[in-house]
Amino acid sequence: MSGTRARATVTDPEPGGPLAYVKAIGPGLVTGASDDDPSGVATYAQAGAQFQYGLLWTSLLTLPLMAAVQETCDRTALATGKSLGALAGERFRRWRAGLSVLMGFLIVANVLNIAADTSAVGEGMHLLHAGPAQLWAAIVGIAVTALVFAGSFEKITIAFRVLCLALLTYVVVLVAASPSWADVAVHALIPHIELSKDYLLLFVAVLGTTISPYLFFWQSAHRVEELRAEPEGGDQPATLKTRRRPKLKLRTSRLDDFSGMAFSNLVMFAIIVATGATIGANGNTAITSASQAAQALKPVAGGMAESLFALGFIGSGMLAIPILAGSGASALSALLHKDWGFTKSVRDAPFFYVLVGAGTLGGTLFTLLGIDPVKLLVFSALINGLLAPPFLVLVMLISNDRTLMGEYCNGRWAQVLGWCAAGLMTIAALLYLVLNFAT
Repeated sequence: MSGTRARATVTDPEPGGPLAYVKAIGPGLVTGASDDDPSGVATYAQAGAQFQYGLLWTSLLTLPLMAAVQETCDRTALATGKSLGALAGERFRRWRAGLSVLMGFLIVANVLNIAADTSAVGEGMHLLHAGPAQLWAAIVGIAVTALVFAGSFEKITIAFRVLCLALLTYVVVLVAASPSWADVAVHALIPHIELSKDYLLLFVAVLGTTISPYLFFWQSAHRVEELRAEPEGGDQPATLKTRRRPKLKLRTSRLDDFSGMAFSNLVMFAIIVATGATIGANGNTAITSASQAAQALKPVAGGMAESLFALGFIGSGMLAIPILAGSGASALSALLHKDWGFTKSVRDAPFFYVLVGAGTLGGTLFTLLGIDPVKLLVFSALINGLLAPPFLVLVMLISNDRTLMGEYCNGRWAQVLGWCAAGLMTIAALLYLVLNFAT
């Protein structure tokens, strides 16, 4: 969809009507589900396998921080009709060159993550006896690229929502694992901290995979795309400042954000508990990939648990691949004043689609070259961990700028939780560097 309008006015569904809340489910849910990609699944599985329920408390720690950050990113789009990339360029004009470098690093990290996720999907198909892992990795990479290049925004979002359902398999695996719920409750509510290098590194990894920079940009971009796709949308969609019922839109969007983050952390909780009750109960086990976690489940939980675990990360991987590519592509395109978005055709936004194709096909090429996906994840985690603090500061400065946001700038809780997230991720990045390079 293209076209320009000076101002848009949208009539939202009746206040309090259930239709308004059902229709709002989208960007928040998709963003939350994409956070549980195969790299995240592997991290959570490693936490359960290595420390049983010792890191379960982090699922409650990260929920309010993650929800606050994503709601803030979403609100910037709702209030301005612009993505974070565009707002960053507007707010920090003098620093555009430096921001372009940061966006470039984000794209590199995303490509490495795409490679690891594509490889994981291939390994998952192999576990289901569907054929060679590399063949399926290539098929998935090409199929996802074809979908985002040829599909409409409406069809792409439908596909995203369907793929979110794959993560429900982890809830089934959790029930099948039959954990001791008393132990689960104690470890979830009371932090059990170990001052060992392995524990601290895994703690940092959990934070890094839960509060990832690409999620900030995708949340904002997806919301702008949704606004563009409205009947009164276009290149200058209706914002909270121009809608007839802005409070309703803000309320339903927050419901979407918070439910998406709750779903994401529920999946995280389920994976840690399921692997902790099975693999972790049989001794400290090193898990380096989602497929290895699925294979390790089979001897203790049966073939059904292995298959369900594999189906979960196959679906989440196929969801995360285009989101990883689209987040970096939309951020850099908007920063450089290029047209972007899946609501536009390849002809209308060539720069954006070149970046998307480079991400999806470039990541797929890495898998075909036989590069170790675990090493790719390590590099990706390092880059993301170092990028998270400056990007979080960027989000907080933009969302607190009254010139840009008007009355929709940060309130007290958004300020407190947002800056807490920025501080925690800064400590995590420094801790990662110290543990890896100074010991």
